[in-house]
Amino acid sequence: MKTKYIATVLLALALTGCKDDFLNVVPETALSSATFFTKEADFQQAVNAAYAPLRQMFNERAWVLEEMHSDNTYYARNILYGAVDNTENVADFAVPSANGVTANDNVLVQYRLNYQIIARTNQILATIDNVDFGAESKNNLKGQAQFLRAFAYFDLIRLFGKVPLHLTPVTSREDAALPLSTAEQVYAQIEKDATDASKGLPNKAKQEAGRITSGAAKTLLANLYITQKKWAQAEALLKEIVANDGYSLMPDYNNAFSFTGTNKNNAESVFEVQYMEGSAGFNGNQIYRFIPSPITADEIRPITGTANAQPTSQESNNVPTPDLIAAYETGDKRKDISIGYVTLSQALTENKTFPYIKKYARTHAQHNNTGQNWPVYRYAEVLLFLAESLNEQGKTAEAATYLNQVRARAGLAATTATTQVTMREAIFKERRVELAFENKRWFDLTRTGRVKEIIGAYGAKVKANPQAYYFPKGAVPPPNAFTNLEDYYPLPAVEAALTPHF
Repeated sequence: MKTKYIATVLLALALTGCKDDFLNVVPETALSSATFFTKEADFQQAVNAAYAPLRQMFNERAWVLEEMHSDNTYYARNILYGAVDNTENVADFAVPSANGVTANDNVLVQYRLNYQIIARTNQILATIDNVDFGAESKNNLKGQAQFLRAFAYFDLIRLFGKVPLHLTPVTSREDAALPLSTAEQVYAQIEKDATDASKGLPNKAKQEAGRITSGAAKTLLANLYITQKKWAQAEALLKEIVANDGYSLMPDYNNAFSFTGTNKNNAESVFEVQYMEGSAGFNGNQIYRFIPSPITADEIRPITGTANAQPTSQESNNVPTPDLIAAYETGDKRKDISIGYVTLSQALTENKTFPYIKKYARTHAQHNNTGQNWPVYRYAEVLLFLAESLNEQGKTAEAATYLNQVRARAGLAATTATTQVTMREAIFKERRVELAFENKRWFDLTRTGRVKEIIGAYGAKVKANPQAYYFPKGAVPPPNAFTNLEDYYPLPAVEAALTPHF
């Protein structure tokens, strides 16, 4: 993906309803879908704009709703800073709701960012076939837009269960409010878009680095099939990826993830969100959102390596839980690569040493400005998806072959699981440690129907021993913590005010 994203503003079509031709002429000085989409370069610019919301999504919100809303990470309470209720409510499984909606800001922003992608891709897909330019380029751009729309809807439907299904540009206020579509309806559209994208996109070897490939589209489609428990369809697709799409595991797990300026879109990368360190506005700052606090400049400097290290005193989020740390087997190389420790001299907890997400702590130049990419799909997950698809069809011995590829890279012996039940649990556990902090855990809990079982037990441990979960002595979780163990978030209340259908 080119690092120069251009945030285009695609205005609505001219007002309709008047039959006089001169009133329907599009002003030549106005930027609209009628005047903008006239050549290949316009669609290239529009596709770049469709990627752009992913940067904010994965920097700010996805990890809150999809990783910290699980037993993998929690927040480190800093009572000097004060509570960040919107984020803590998500981590505490205490998102307030009434009549199926919530005022939680994380829910609202994630919802809107996904629909920004959908709105931009709808504009592209509604017009691209009407403009004449090279078929190869057109298929590529169209496929990227189809993938992005499918990806946004997949995120939405897994978060909310029912959402409006917009497939054409909204041209009037009346078009903006649609009824909620069922999961089956949204799944069908995701399948169509992802399938079409997989046919139109080039593979990794031929695609511009960072842009969506046919392999990424097939991986998204396989993820959909696994969510729907369509195991045979998933198996066939995943075997095609393994055989033909040119991915491989990086020999060192540490190198599966990008650095701030190098190792991006490597051999293991199926799809990652692109960031660029510097002043252009394409940077991230995830590690600064995750690092435990209050931290002094001297304490943060070894983690970030910046020339202008500065102290921070914010609420600390996405802190690895003791439960996740204990999930790593003895000798697992991924543990020390994924999780580091820092001692905070100013912490109010009795134990002043905290874990943090080390695999995103890449050396960079300036404080609060990072450039490493965010992994969305990696080849390791393709292998684990394939192992799961095989095992669920009773092909347990074959499933072990793919599971063991992931374990071998981690320095672990082959799995001892030999039955479908034990293999199912082995894959579930392997996904947790292999994909830790990649926003997979919440969706693994929901699609396997284990939210109440696992989060119920986890919540009981947090409430029984808050100090083990980073609370200062005497501080406890709020009374409503772990009271909402539903599989879906309420819809955003602000959006509910704009539609009669929520």
